Amino acid sequence: MPEYLYEALDKGGKQVRGIIEAPNEDSIIEKLRGMGYYPLRVNVHRKKASEIDILAMPGLKQIFHRVKRKHIMTFTRQLATLIDAGLPILRSLRILEEQVESVVFKEIIAKIAKDIEGGSTLSDAMAKHPKVFDNLYVAMVRAGEIGGVLEAVLNRLAEFQEKRAAMMGKVRSAMMYPTVVMVIATLIVGFILVKIIPKFVDIFAQLGADLPLPTQILVNVSNVITHHFVIVALCVFALVMVLRQINKTKQGKFVFDSTKLKLPVFGIIFLKVAIVRFAGTLSTLINAGVPILQAIDIVRETSGNEVISRAMEKVYNSIKDGETIHEPMRESKIFPPLVCHMVAVGEETGAIDQMLQKVAEAYEREVDDTINALTSIIEPVLIVFLGVIVGTIVICLYLPLFTIPKLIK
Repeated sequence: MPEYLYEALDKGGKQVRGIIEAPNEDSIIEKLRGMGYYPLRVNVHRKKASEIDILAMPGLKQIFHRVKRKHIMTFTRQLATLIDAGLPILRSLRILEEQVESVVFKEIIAKIAKDIEGGSTLSDAMAKHPKVFDNLYVAMVRAGEIGGVLEAVLNRLAEFQEKRAAMMGKVRSAMMYPTVVMVIATLIVGFILVKIIPKFVDIFAQLGADLPLPTQILVNVSNVITHHFVIVALCVFALVMVLRQINKTKQGKFVFDSTKLKLPVFGIIFLKVAIVRFAGTLSTLINAGVPILQAIDIVRETSGNEVISRAMEKVYNSIKDGETIHEPMRESKIFPPLVCHMVAVGEETGAIDQMLQKVAEAYEREVDDTINALTSIIEPVLIVFLGVIVGTIVICLYLPLFTIPKLIK
């Protein structure tokens, strides 16, 4: 419905202005007269650029709907502090709504506050926004509400989020350097194939030299990329899209995740990160008072790895049948023996959450050590790798030159 800017006189003759939504100008005039005003002017309200809500435009709200993880961590920590200070949940949310930077997150907090005003619990209100508050978050908040220790649970949740974010940040940093080097290597090789090799081909053609097999292969690759670049680019794009679609299926994701865990060097890092995530999440949930079956189910959904997820499904069925946790973990052959033994000890002593926390801390240290060791050796390895690629191309280009003396004779 369009907005109209009006000017009118009230009963005292004072000029008033305002904005009203209405289907047309006639409706505005009738509405103003019903309010006791005498209409002077009615125009369509044209918003200034600063007044336009960009997120309200079709399609853009979905693009910017994602709330950053750091905003959620800050919100969790601040909410715990406010509740611990004795402020009611509703007032705490209103305070945080004013402080949040993200426009989308501000809107979500406002909706949560409105639901609580309508009689909903905090966990139920958060559950309506699964893209921001996942099952882990909602389950812990619900456990805190039931146990009357919401502020303690929120603090624990904030610490868990901060540790997980710090660990993932280290992994991304370790992956960044080889990724950048591989991109640079691809650009260099592409430049050589497109710009340098065609010039050598012309020289070889003038000399009438027979090209050795390695050189011929290199020339063929150059011709394909140079003359059929669009087709090659479309094929690569199609391959990437097909792999993405396969990765969205459970079986496809299982194959990708299994392969990822078997990669040289990086596979062990991915496995240790998965163990830290599993042990830390399960420990945090059990410590917060979440029932064990529900905790295992949440870990299965939030593991981020289909291999771990399937192992957790077996653990869930084992607990449901009244059996142990460590036995199906050992049978999965994913978890190292040390992890299985510590879980078994935790089950026997009734302190499984503490044992899982020790597992998470131990493997977090191992991840740090592995990443530090990796960053110290990866630079020379990548330099050698790049040198081998460029050196192989140069050798292939110069092989035909050894036949030139024979051609001159």
